Amino acid sequence: MHLSYWEKKTYFTEVDFCIIGSGIVGLNAALYLQKKFPQKKILVLERGFLPYGASTRNAGFACFGSVSELLNDLKNHSEEEVFTLVAKRWNGLQRLRANIGDSNMRYEEYGGYEIFTEEQKELYLQCVDVIESFNRRIKDITGLSDVYSIADERIKDFGFGNVSHLLWNKAEGQIDTGMMMQALLEKVRSMNVHVLNGLNVERFTDDATHAEIALSEGITFKAKKLLLATNGFARQLMPELNVTPARAQVLITSPIEELPIKGTFHYDEGYYYFRDVDGRVLLGGGRNLDFEGEETTAFGLTEQIQSRLEKMLREMILPQKNFSVEMRWSGIMGLGEKKTTIVKKFSPSIYCAVRMGGMGIAIGSLIGEEAAEMMGGD
Repeated sequence: MHLSYWEKKTYFTEVDFCIIGSGIVGLNAALYLQKKFPQKKILVLERGFLPYGASTRNAGFACFGSVSELLNDLKNHSEEEVFTLVAKRWNGLQRLRANIGDSNMRYEEYGGYEIFTEEQKELYLQCVDVIESFNRRIKDITGLSDVYSIADERIKDFGFGNVSHLLWNKAEGQIDTGMMMQALLEKVRSMNVHVLNGLNVERFTDDATHAEIALSEGITFKAKKLLLATNGFARQLMPELNVTPARAQVLITSPIEELPIKGTFHYDEGYYYFRDVDGRVLLGGGRNLDFEGEETTAFGLTEQIQSRLEKMLREMILPQKNFSVEMRWSGIMGLGEKKTTIVKKFSPSIYCAVRMGGMGIAIGSLIGEEAAEMMGGD
């Protein structure tokens, strides 16, 4: 591809900051850098016509952890690690709301619920045992009292089948992911940040004073500093990163008359999740049915997981309702052995901010700022 003089001058000359990935992290990094350095030239590269991984493909949960998820995290993390991450999620959500505005992403705080079947009675009792101590820790973070509570009396209101217990999180919300990303993109572009779609980075190197970026379109250019913010796809450009791709499969029903569900719902330690969207049910998860098979950067659907999701709809979520599945899709998350992000400087000009652990909405804003602060402070 041969660039014109104008194209090269406008987009690929004297670039101060180049960001690979126009998802939540990448755009928030660009936003923060532009606020701090309004005279600098910032270029965001995105290989898809939309953000490629999970930023526009997630379920739109504004959450920071259900009781069973946090309890499970304590098996592999210290208590301080677990609640430090909860604090990051909570603070990240507040930052997202401040940056975008609730109305611009249709933020609604209906609360979140965790579902338990009779077969999960032991897990439920374990969760009940820690509610009081978890609430103390959550209050220190949010300032809110009694965030988690038992809500068994609401089971009949939702019309669920084979559900024995409910726990409620009064501080959980939900957003319209498409509106959020559109508002974030418009804000970034209004601040004179260049965002180019359909450009695929093949490789980059550091020559001590600049990062040199090569695109598959035959374009090569330099930037003073480069941030890799491609999350689940990070190893395609930096194989040494400890980031495991994880596919998440999702479906959504057609509109359902008098849908009783309102809020966000978690099941099986967070491996399944659903919510109401425009009178429909959005349901995702099932990665635990085939961990190895879902460790992929390939978008797609599997019969095993989609069948399980439909079974949940028929038997648990909508047992008394007629429904049809209108759409199905998948997104790619970035996970690690621990639920910690990687925000790191690799060389004088190359940085990364990846491994959101499936919580990009909650922590993406904060991690983008953290990366930008690191880049701008050097």
